[in-house]
Amino acid sequence: MSPARTSLGLALALFAAGLGAGGALGQSQTEAARADGKAFGSDALGKAQDAAKTAPTADRVPGFAGTPSQSPLFDDPDAIAAQATSAASSNEGYATVRSSLDGRPRVAIEEIEATIARGRAISDDPATYVSGMSVGGGQGSCRELPPSTGASGTYEATCNDGVALEQRTASCTIPLVVSVTKKTGYRYWCSDFNAGFNRVDDCSLFEQASCQRTGSHEGRCLQGYSKPPYQYCTEPGEPVEELLCDAPVPGGSLRGTETQSTVAERRDEGACASLAGDSGCTSTADICTSSDPVTRVIDGVSVTKPCWAWQRTYECHKAVPAQNCDALEANKDCRFAREECLTDEAPCPTRERIYSCTVPDGPAPAKQYVCDGDIYCVNGECETINRQSNDEFKDAAVALNAASQAGKEFDPAKLTLFKGERDTCHSKVFGILNCCAGKAFPLIPYSQLLVTLGCDREEVLLHQRDAQGLCHYVGSYCSDSVFGICVTKKKTYCCFESKLSRILQEQGRAQINKPWGSPKKESCQGFTIDEFARLDLSRMDFSEVYAEFQDAAKLPDELGTVVTLQQKIADYYAVNGGGR
Repeated sequence: MSPARTSLGLALALFAAGLGAGGALGQSQTEAARADGKAFGSDALGKAQDAAKTAPTADRVPGFAGTPSQSPLFDDPDAIAAQATSAASSNEGYATVRSSLDGRPRVAIEEIEATIARGRAISDDPATYVSGMSVGGGQGSCRELPPSTGASGTYEATCNDGVALEQRTASCTIPLVVSVTKKTGYRYWCSDFNAGFNRVDDCSLFEQASCQRTGSHEGRCLQGYSKPPYQYCTEPGEPVEELLCDAPVPGGSLRGTETQSTVAERRDEGACASLAGDSGCTSTADICTSSDPVTRVIDGVSVTKPCWAWQRTYECHKAVPAQNCDALEANKDCRFAREECLTDEAPCPTRERIYSCTVPDGPAPAKQYVCDGDIYCVNGECETINRQSNDEFKDAAVALNAASQAGKEFDPAKLTLFKGERDTCHSKVFGILNCCAGKAFPLIPYSQLLVTLGCDREEVLLHQRDAQGLCHYVGSYCSDSVFGICVTKKKTYCCFESKLSRILQEQGRAQINKPWGSPKKESCQGFTIDEFARLDLSRMDFSEVYAEFQDAAKLPDELGTVVTLQQKIADYYAVNGGGR
């Protein structure tokens, strides 16, 4: 239910309940009083408008004459309380107020509740109860108030254009190649001394041949004795060397032939050659993929190996052209604003394109109504109020709020105003994860999604503050690179205590030529007193916050007063109990 309809409903209920009944004035007296009231109101309105447009000076303050007599009380609040208590007993104004409070009439709570109930019934359907009450005698009607005209605000969306790091995982198989070679060996015996006595070849015969010494044994016995059935040698002859040669040796006494098997092995890495030769690929440890059985028969020879094949994995990275700006280019609510490089390299490998976009519309505001041209009735006499629009109200409201906010945000230590707080969040350059969505996305459920994707608590809080219009986007810089290619960036924001503070900073810096710093170094400094004094608020666009200040001024003054009186009456009797 809108405040306007509630207020009008209560006024009509009071009228219907008979609270406005009384003796009617004579027609001439009524007209005269009405004309006098209008003249008084117009005069008061003109004085108020003049006062709002005129710079305040000391001589315009009533009763001001230099240093006030109460100056000594400024530093002694206890004295103020003591003097007030002493003066209360003899002060005529205080006695009048107390007398009014003590002697005011009491109305039973039941009567108030009944009146409020009637007011609520009327507010549910004001057109039915207003019908026939128009001053001109025609049927009454209700009309809907226009919605707030404040701008919905903008936000800065970003995309990237340049090179991306393409990542892929590749693997290859490395088999163990085992081969068996068979060859015939030729057996010879030789001796370096007394070869003839030992009845073997002289070893000098084999010096140029391809032979290997495989062992030795004792030569013929030089001395010994016999003890049947055994022969015992007490002095063996020179040792005899046993040779195995690759081919028959001319002049040698062949003792026999033997077949030999030679086992050779190697890891065949041919399948990994291309990956190993790529400078953008890094290999991991080899993993055995074939070890069963451990012993295998190769060409009739049993070969035992702990592993027969391995798998090697490579992590590969490659720079490829990339851009993700198509969606922003196609968005009719976004326009290109500027372009910045994410790194300090020249030429710039990856650029960030910034677009200024309109914040999506939120839910429609509740409807508000004014009925029968804003009727005001006293003692049964009704008058239609003609209202004059005040186009300067919104500017005055913003100026007053700016002054109030300046007092709240003044830093006495540094003598600055509207200081911001630096916040950052990370985002993949060409990826899905974006912890910096801001105004373009609703607070919930997007905040929960950020947590799910891996954003930390500070980044979620930044998203919430930015979605509320409290943050200014400064820019981005590369925070993580792989093989010289930026893969993660950090977005820098300056967040303020209010939306008004942000607007003052954004538009005020342009007026006094105080640019934002680089994204890596921006510290969100406030205005000095001198800088703030140089700002021209009349040149700033506060349409983004007009609606916040205008909503309270949509209701007619009289209807708003009725609402206030209704609440005050209910609060009073809730505290003081039933009437008498």
